Parts: sequence; C-alpha cells; structure tokens
Amino acid sequence: MAAPDVAAGVEGGTSLSESPTGEVKRPQFGTRFLSDPRQVFQHNAWDNVEWSEEQERAAKEKVSENSQPLPLEKQEEYDSRASDYWNDFYTVHENRFFKDRHWLFTEFPELAPQFSLSHESHPEVSGTDGVQRNRLDQEQCGETAALPHADGDFPGSSATYRILEVGCGVGNTVFPILKTNNDPGLFVYCCDFSSTAVELVKTNPESDPGRCFAFVHDLSDVEANYPVPDGTLDVIVLIFVLSALHPNKMQASISRLARLLKPGGVMLLRDYGRYDMAQLRFKKGRCLSENFYVRGDGTRVYFFTQDELHELFIGAGLEKVQNLVDRRLQVNRGKQLTMYRVWIQCKYRRAPIQGETTGLA
Repeated sequence: MAAPDVAAGVEGGTSLSESPTGEVKRPQFGTRFLSDPRQVFQHNAWDNVEWSEEQERAAKEKVSENSQPLPLEKQEEYDSRASDYWNDFYTVHENRFFKDRHWLFTEFPELAPQFSLSHESHPEVSGTDGVQRNRLDQEQCGETAALPHADGDFPGSSATYRILEVGCGVGNTVFPILKTNNDPGLFVYCCDFSSTAVELVKTNPESDPGRCFAFVHDLSDVEANYPVPDGTLDVIVLIFVLSALHPNKMQASISRLARLLKPGGVMLLRDYGRYDMAQLRFKKGRCLSENFYVRGDGTRVYFFTQDELHELFIGAGLEKVQNLVDRRLQVNRGKQLTMYRVWIQCKYRRAPIQGETTGLA
C-alpha cells in the first residue's frame, strides 16, 4: 500500500537536516546544495533545502484554507471502503506506477547484505541448504497467514535474518531487497491491504517462495494475526504506508508491529512530512480531518511532524535511533517549476537484552 502520488515515483534518499531535538545532520544520499537561487534550474533536484519564514507561513495559510473537513458520513465511507479503493488503484496501475526503491540501501543499511543488528550468534543456516529449508517451510505453511503459529512452524522459521515490509504494494521495496541481499539466511515477508497488489507480488517472475512470503493484511486490524510469532523479526519496513491509515488507528497499529520485533530489532519508516508539496496541492473538499486528506481515487494520506511520529514509536515501547526531516527541492526545468518535498525518516528499535550490542548507530 504505497501512496499514489505521482511524485512518489521519485522517492529518493537525500541529505537529511537536523531534527528539533538537536540530532546531528547525517548526510546519506545526495550532496547537491543550492547556494545561489539564480542557479535553481541548472539541476533537477537540490538537497537539504531550508524554508524561509515567508515560505513556511504561506504553506500554513494554504493548509488552513483547505482544512474544512468533509461530513462525517463521507469520512466513514472512505474508511469502510479503504480496501476497495486500493484494489481499484492497483487494478488500474498494476506494477507500472512506482519505481523500485534502490535508494533504500543507502538510507537503511539494515536491508543490505551482511548487515547484522546483533553480534549475538544465530542458528547456522548456510548455502543452498538454508534456501531449500526456507522453501520447505513455505510449502508446508501454504496460505496460513491468518493462523497463529508455534515456534518453528511458520514461513521462514529457519531464517537467521527476517524482514517484514508492511504496505508492500507491488513489490518496489521487496524485489530490490531480494535482488541485492543474497544472504542465504534472509527471509522477507511482505503484506498489503490490497489483495490485488499482493497477487501482483506473488505472480511476479522475481518472486521466490523460498525467500519471500506475501500475504494480505490490514495494518489497522490489531486483532488479526501475522504469519510469524511475536519477537521474531529483525526489521520492519514502513515506506509511505502509515500515512494511509486513519490517525486514530496509528498508535495501536505501531504498537502491534513492535511486538513482532526481536530485542534489538528495528522499525524503519519513511513518510510524508507536514507541508509537503502533495499536501499543499489538495483543494477544498478533500480534507477528512486535520492534515488528513482523501485523493481523487479515494485513497487517503496523512502528513506528519517529527514529534508526532516520535510519540507513536515511543508509545509502542521503542527507542529512537533516528528521526530526521528530509527537505528536497525538485525542479521541472522544461516548465520552469519548483516543487518542495518534505519527507520524514525514522529508525526506532526494541531495546536489546541487557548486555547485548547492536550494529545501530
């Protein structure tokens, strides 16, 4: 369930600016800075662009103008039919809308080969034996994602490194991980609200049931079971997905996901920040509640602040590793247009067992 914003096709990692809490700048991807505004149309994008007070004031006024919420019955309709709208979206676009997110490995090295969150030893799985064992796990478990599993009886149970992507869409994160990370102990789980999207992942020629398990799941349904026991995942990935939930359901959803993490396991998020270009483009009649909107196709999106996300993760019992705002100026040189993007990137982890070390900064 990736956000259907045309600009999402160029979701990129960039240099990241300092957080309100004083966190040191951590340049990750991109070092192109605009020092002379007269040169703005010389490149397609500029990193780490700070806003003037006037610009921020204008953004606030624009949001305020279009903040009258829709009637409650319309809000409830968009909530109850959320899966229908996402299925329609993927039926129309299939796998042609988003680009594969190869920038993930720069921003989130936890997804790259040979990265270990813990220096503690794991059960040994090596070579083709590990891959064959994972394939056997997958075949034995079949379509059992809706059922609870005992330890050792779930897809990828023999893996030594487990990643779950929530809101996988058609696999623009999953397939780059599978192609790039050849660790024989890796197993990737991916789920989406849309059954259409999940079917597109399963039927993709690059889908490998020995290394990946795709399933339909509603993140906001905290009573629904995941195909893995609590405390078994190393990494959970949320890329432009939390913003699609109703704000009232976000805390419970993050808290439920946090229970799936191992001690020392990490949750990675990248999502829309407050006053992103996509928010400022919404017209009157599209606001559901404060900073929460419905697009023309019926899908919804929320625009976060760093503090809001911090409270969600801390409320789930996780501790901060990173919480940064990424501001980018994108340029259409042909039309002489500038577009300001605001994204937030977070890493929060479940506290490791006392005395255990992790590979996280």
